[in-house]
Amino acid sequence: MLLLACGAIAHEILAIRAANRWDHLDLQCLPAIYHNHPERIVPAIRAAVIARRADYDRIFVVYADCGTGGLLKAACDELGVAMIAGPHCYSFFMGNEAFTQADDMTAFYLTDFLTRQFDAFVWRPLGLDRHPQLRDTYFGNYTSLIYLAQTDDAVLTAKAEAIAKRMGLAFIRRATGYGDLTSALAQA
Repeated sequence: MLLLACGAIAHEILAIRAANRWDHLDLQCLPAIYHNHPERIVPAIRAAVIARRADYDRIFVVYADCGTGGLLKAACDELGVAMIAGPHCYSFFMGNEAFTQADDMTAFYLTDFLTRQFDAFVWRPLGLDRHPQLRDTYFGNYTSLIYLAQTDDAVLTAKAEAIAKRMGLAFIRRATGYGDLTSALAQA
């Protein structure tokens, strides 16, 4: 089976695959930067499924909706491939059910990946490295930063806390592990 995944969760997928000895799962990742350009996700998934369909009996898309407004689900249905449930990776890492129950409307989320890549994926693309005065314009309606920790890594936790401070937000750490990702891969 081929897993077509977001590059932002490649590390987690490989860890789950290794821990469960699921050597039958092949992984192909699309660029993680598509988080900043969700309009690129559907065409890239469509092209990858078409290009790889003959090589695999089954293909599973390891993207949640990720800002596609339901277009990814529609494309997967049309292509006859399944995908992980949820609006985004924050939801499936927390657990989709738990996420729907959470009262975090004013929270900015980080995962392990986004904590490692915050400057490359958030700070610089928003121009905050050149125009720090825009911080409150972008993040003024947030009250907290919730770090959804997939691993127990003190260095990443410290980095996430430093990011919260830089953003002027209260810091919350939630140890989520891989959430619904493991069960979704098992069911796939």
